[in-house]
Amino acid sequence: MALSSRFRGRWSLPALVVLVALVGAVVVWARQGDDPPPVTKRDAVIDVPESPDSDRAIQLDTTLYLPERTPAPAVLLPHGFGGSKDSVATQATELAQRGFVVLAYSARGFGRSSGQIALNSLDHEVRDAQKLLDWLATREEVRTDAAGDPRVGVTGGSYGGALALSLAGVDRRVDTIAPVITFNDLGQALLPNAARTDPVDTTSPSPGAFAEDGVFKRSWAGIFFSAGLSGGDLAGPGQEAQEPGQDNDGQALNDASAANTAPQQQGAPRPSGPVNGACGRFQADVCAAYTDVATTGQASARTLEVLRRSSPATVTNRITQPTMIVQGEQDTLFGLDQADANARQIAANGAKVKVVWYSGGHDGGSPGPDLRGRIADWMAFHLDGKGSDPGVGFEYTVVGAFRSSGSPSLRNVIAPHYPGLPGGDPVERRAVALADREQTVVNPAGGNPAAVSSLPGLGSALSRSSSISSRLSIDLPGQAAVFASEPFTSQVLLTGASTARLRVAAVPGQPVPAEGAVLFAKLYDADANGVRTLPGSAVAPIRIRNLPADGTPVDVTVTLPGAVRPVESDHRLQLVVSTTDQAYANAAQPTAYRISLASPDLSVPVVAGVNATSDVPTEALWGIAIVLIVCLIAAVVAWFRRRLAADVDPDLAGVPLVISGLTKSYPGGLTAVKDLSFRVEHGQVLGLLGPNGAGKTTTLRMLMGLITPSEGEIRVFGHRISSGAPVLSRIGSFVEGSGFLPHLSGHANLRLYWAATGRPAEQAHFDEALEIAGLGDAVHRRVRTYSQGMRQRLAIAQAMLGLPDLLVLDEPTNGLDPPQIHQMREVLRRYAAAGRTVLVSSHLLAEVEQTCSHVVVMHKGTLVAAGPVEEIATGSGEASFRVDQPEEAATVLRGLVGVHGVAVDGEQVHASLNGTPRAEALQALVKAGVAVDQAGPRRRLEDAFLELVGE
Repeated sequence: MALSSRFRGRWSLPALVVLVALVGAVVVWARQGDDPPPVTKRDAVIDVPESPDSDRAIQLDTTLYLPERTPAPAVLLPHGFGGSKDSVATQATELAQRGFVVLAYSARGFGRSSGQIALNSLDHEVRDAQKLLDWLATREEVRTDAAGDPRVGVTGGSYGGALALSLAGVDRRVDTIAPVITFNDLGQALLPNAARTDPVDTTSPSPGAFAEDGVFKRSWAGIFFSAGLSGGDLAGPGQEAQEPGQDNDGQALNDASAANTAPQQQGAPRPSGPVNGACGRFQADVCAAYTDVATTGQASARTLEVLRRSSPATVTNRITQPTMIVQGEQDTLFGLDQADANARQIAANGAKVKVVWYSGGHDGGSPGPDLRGRIADWMAFHLDGKGSDPGVGFEYTVVGAFRSSGSPSLRNVIAPHYPGLPGGDPVERRAVALADREQTVVNPAGGNPAAVSSLPGLGSALSRSSSISSRLSIDLPGQAAVFASEPFTSQVLLTGASTARLRVAAVPGQPVPAEGAVLFAKLYDADANGVRTLPGSAVAPIRIRNLPADGTPVDVTVTLPGAVRPVESDHRLQLVVSTTDQAYANAAQPTAYRISLASPDLSVPVVAGVNATSDVPTEALWGIAIVLIVCLIAAVVAWFRRRLAADVDPDLAGVPLVISGLTKSYPGGLTAVKDLSFRVEHGQVLGLLGPNGAGKTTTLRMLMGLITPSEGEIRVFGHRISSGAPVLSRIGSFVEGSGFLPHLSGHANLRLYWAATGRPAEQAHFDEALEIAGLGDAVHRRVRTYSQGMRQRLAIAQAMLGLPDLLVLDEPTNGLDPPQIHQMREVLRRYAAAGRTVLVSSHLLAEVEQTCSHVVVMHKGTLVAAGPVEEIATGSGEASFRVDQPEEAATVLRGLVGVHGVAVDGEQVHASLNGTPRAEALQALVKAGVAVDQAGPRRRLEDAFLELVGE
């Protein structure tokens, strides 16, 4: 002991040097620059004409974000449908920090702006934006190209993105644009029809003049209209899509970050414009158009005209400004086809066009900080000449396999050009053979029940990047024809819109709907176990007019929704054609169709590219080198300390755990644990209790050798604990949580874990550990199918491998429901019943009281009580009396000497007798005429715990 203490003191200085060097290296490496520059905000209300022929004005609520240095180029930042200027506050601040003057505003009918919603009409919202450019040109903070011509770019998401496109088409003062997750043709977006007479060789389906034959996207249109009625947000929670290199265990929710998805908070200002009855804040013609299509399921010529005038497609032939088009791969509202159309139409004018597909969208989240930074880079180059040329390449995000945390792995792929544009390469396509057989499908009466392909408006709220909602697709029996490929022998990276040739015929004797046959095509990725994923949760609706009633077939080419999907080896592609879909307006008349393939090959687009990498700065390389050197020094010091400090106390060789005078202090005077001592014997289940900051976690970390005590020691079976001490092999722990490979079974995960320890397989005792954990046959299932409770029990089984003599568990019941907690309680009891010892850290007092035999209570780093649970629970001397006159009884008890803490709880009265015999209290109650039905100790660990910690 003396020898180990002497060397412990000798080696404390090198350890301190290593710690200081490591902290210094990390700080130097991590520091990337100074704090962001300050941003000044100025609110203003700007008057604009109500309409071109009106003398009346409406008011637009604006905020001007000013950078540190002016004059500077400006960015106009419109918001998404249902939002307001507050929805884009984060992006506005980021752009201002990059040196731009940013004007964010609430569009007419939203936020505090007056007026009525005209859906980005050229005569209304677009003209409003032109007036805002006039206003910017008068500001001395804004750099101008000429009198009345500000140096300005426009970016925005969804509704705001369409505004950016339309404004660039009608106003040459706009110098560059970056529209995000927006549309080209609103009629085609809300009434799509993916049927074509000939194959279309594009990465994404381009909208055409098919809106009059389109299938109404009922769910999204209803959400769209409701957002205008209420002023609520179109897309719900402001969730950001995950980005490559980002490990999202929970997505970054930022209520002001998304261009189109930040919700109005409770109490936020609602639109101040007049409410037009059932039309809310919509103009009457917009309301009538929605009523028309929502009632009939089809669009009249007047409705199509309303949608056309609100579509950038009417002016894209005039856009020549550099354009960065950002579209989401998880977007059932505005799919990749809409971005494809914008890119082709603008590139045809000779403009520079860059296309970016990212992992989010209306169903998967708004752009994250990295993508917003690339949009700012685009603006910086094209407005200010700063930075490198972003070029005209094509970037897309590939969502890979899912990790155990549930977050997908992502990577960016870069191609030199968007396929099919002038100067670019044609689209590469691969033929995938599908097994063909004619199948009969039924359209039910009323189109109900309907298949489920997506959850409009809920995708981003349900999961990261819609990874869960893409697996929620349901095709109803008898309503869907399925055509599958053979398993792939190597990975194929599907990038864009696949095409297929279908042969459709009416069943003779069955009616053919007057509005035509309505079908829905979708392309699944099915793994070897038959688990299917619908990329992007998107479907292609088809309306076939004039289908012969005599059964003569009609051949149609279907362009499936654009998607990015790595189809792995052993996976199949499944083309499914259904008669219904709950997100659309289905055909109401019951009938049946015969469906087969007109061509056996599915045409799959593939876009070659390279994985994006970022240059590693020299500072980062130096930081890595410093950290590696420091780690090497720390390893050498730790090795010497283990060799010099190891000792065994033979008198404690049979005691699982003894903690003596344990203290852990940190620089600055913080003491997390102070003079802690307690002992744990064989067969005990000991609960370590204490409020936050009590020192429980610090104690467990010292027990596992993760951190070194300042004073005192911990001995396990007589061996003093230090980092890497051999005796740690006799401890099984579940402290930081366990990660499992989801595609492997529970049993395979356990075997891999044990193999990593390097110990013989016969010492693992797999069967015994699994029997105690109670997983049964479920251990042979893949972990991805496990419930949270099963994962917890598998983690406990992993800690039990080798049947360690001491089991240390941190919150083993965390996240479990009551039945699972009961099962976990039985697991711990069975383990301790075999003569082993369990140490449990928990904040669930009721569980500790039912599970543990002994308890240690800590408060502010010190021990305040230790002993059997029953003694701790009853040590406070509290008693309970069930009486007929509770208030009278409380008065009597308060009059007794020493009695305090009297409380009435229904028919019961609780009191801390503080040494007063219970019989004396009972006698006093009876003497006062109070009838006592029951009297006894109040056995609650919670009350004892609160009294011990002074709460």
